[in-house]
Amino acid sequence: MARSPGKFRAEEFVPDGFRAERRSSVGRHAILEVFPDLGSLETAGRLVREPPARERLFARTEIELVDEDLWMYVAPKEPPKVVRRRGWKPVISPDVDCIVVGAGHLRTSPLLTLFLDIYHELGHVLQRQGGADLWPPGVSYVERWTEVEAYRFVVDEARRMGVPDEYLRDYLRVEWITDDEHGQLLRSLGVTLSD
Repeated sequence: MARSPGKFRAEEFVPDGFRAERRSSVGRHAILEVFPDLGSLETAGRLVREPPARERLFARTEIELVDEDLWMYVAPKEPPKVVRRRGWKPVISPDVDCIVVGAGHLRTSPLLTLFLDIYHELGHVLQRQGGADLWPPGVSYVERWTEVEAYRFVVDEARRMGVPDEYLRDYLRVEWITDDEHGQLLRSLGVTLSD
């Protein structure tokens, strides 16, 4: 499954130094094994300003690469109530911060999309470390402050790199939200609805 927004040449905007080990095996890895040098990029310094805290984040976060049709998510410490009702069986990681990544996504999606996704999920790791509930019951995806904040960070990073709104509109279109919710998310993030 490739997440490839529009006809846009995303490769032109990938930051120097960002790499993904696309042939990583299914299973658990240190984050820097799958995304080498991720912690040394300028974006990492904007995500976590204090070097010791940034080093801890990248030293202690893991990737669980799964052979499932999905993008990325932060593995919950226990199954959230909202997912129990939908029949989804997420990877559970009670003791270690872990980002679950679909193998197809890692292997085939544009590097720019992987860049935005991994920093989005790292934002969620930080939120959860601060005590946030990433799956609050009764709150729609586009109204969760955690989602808006994590998307705002990567949208700001994309704009810093010159990524046009055309790409961002497609990037922010995920299959679990409606067209109206997509528009709401775009407005929340200041992304134009059309060119």
